[in-house]
Amino acid sequence: MKILIADDEAPARAQLRRLIQRVLPQAEVVGEADHGEALLELYHRSGADLVLLDIRMPGMDGIETAKRLAEEEPRPAVIFCTAYDEHALQAFETSAIAYLLKPVRAESLATAIATARAPTRPQLRALEADEAPSWISAPWRGGVKRVRLDEVRYFKADSKYVMARHGDGELVLEESLKQLEERFPRELLRIHRNALIHRAHLRALDRLPDGPFVVRLDGIDEGVEVSRRHLPVVRRLLKARQR
Repeated sequence: MKILIADDEAPARAQLRRLIQRVLPQAEVVGEADHGEALLELYHRSGADLVLLDIRMPGMDGIETAKRLAEEEPRPAVIFCTAYDEHALQAFETSAIAYLLKPVRAESLATAIATARAPTRPQLRALEADEAPSWISAPWRGGVKRVRLDEVRYFKADSKYVMARHGDGELVLEESLKQLEERFPRELLRIHRNALIHRAHLRALDRLPDGPFVVRLDGIDEGVEVSRRHLPVVRRLLKARQR
């Protein structure tokens, strides 16, 4: 794998180079740049597979640079390395682009490299415009992990946290069910005081031998309990789909 590093601070570039050597010794850092224009020139010469990209740089910043890289063929994978705090990162939620908080940790970089994807033009437009696409995010190994809302089957409250069950596993959120319900009223359906489901994944309603009703959702084996109070809404939704 060939990697480029873009950051306007030399110590940050040196740290990333050391981390790459540690977590991916077979990779080759083929160049470093302190602004976007220089990074693009390096990319055209090297055809790198991956770019580690700072957001705040003089001249062409990281967002504009990523837009330009998205027009290349082939497109490199991009990982943003940023000093933005967790709240500001919510403005940049995409599943295809990985974000790491500075100072970057070795395990965070290793995870991001394994999952990074090249940004698409619509995702970059959302990034630039500070839109609010339907994604959820949570702190993850020193960075932020993102999952598309339509990949989530259900949310379940447990103590002061909320667990999001998605196609590849679970994510622990600090948002409450009420906040999620208010953010995504069209997509989510309350089925219990401690559970929301994604409407699009609802497939069936079953009654267990010991009495409780559970909904069956796409792609997962476990059922999610439905309270008697919310049963009529679930039944109406299933009936409407059969028409």
